[in-house]
Amino acid sequence: MVVNLARQIMNEIWPMLVVFIVAISLIRFFYLQNHRERFCLHKELSYLFSIIYIWLLFEILTKSELNSTSGINLAPFSEILRYEFGTKMFNYNVFGNIIIFIPFGYLIGAYVSPKKVWPVLITTFVTSIAVEFVQLHIGRSFDVDDIILNVIGGILGYLLYIGLSAINRHLPDFFKSDLFYNILYIIIIALLIIYFLGYWGVIFR
Repeated sequence: MVVNLARQIMNEIWPMLVVFIVAISLIRFFYLQNHRERFCLHKELSYLFSIIYIWLLFEILTKSELNSTSGINLAPFSEILRYEFGTKMFNYNVFGNIIIFIPFGYLIGAYVSPKKVWPVLITTFVTSIAVEFVQLHIGRSFDVDDIILNVIGGILGYLLYIGLSAINRHLPDFFKSDLFYNILYIIIIALLIIYFLGYWGVIFR
């Protein structure tokens, strides 16, 4: 359901997203050129993907048309326990709120490289509160359960970063090289292009 929602939003914002990617890529290109910094494909794509993810995240979380409910829930776990495990609504409201913040926690870990979880915990917590506050003022609800689930997702993302970093330290040098990551990112982009061309081909047919 989260994937379908992301697709729906992508369908709405893709013209603006294309212009944004072109503009930000050119700005970054001339920045590297003027500051005589080395271009590294996978690092530049990581920056770009991070920006796009943050954009899509808040497009999803602040979309007022998602539901018609409004109000304030300050009772922890009341909304989580309201849905039967395994149902569509449970997956959307519980797993969806966790999964959508896993990349957020990972990005904080990768950018800040904190030795403890507190920066991730505080950033995710405050950001989630800000999202809930905005939702309350655009016709949706302020739900403490969403904050709890978002924080869990952020912590899982940070743990994923810690785990992958530990694995990376024990890999052969080639798998740590820029060449390997550049090839990996090219493959990922090629697969994404094929996927979206196929998906949009169905839409615009």
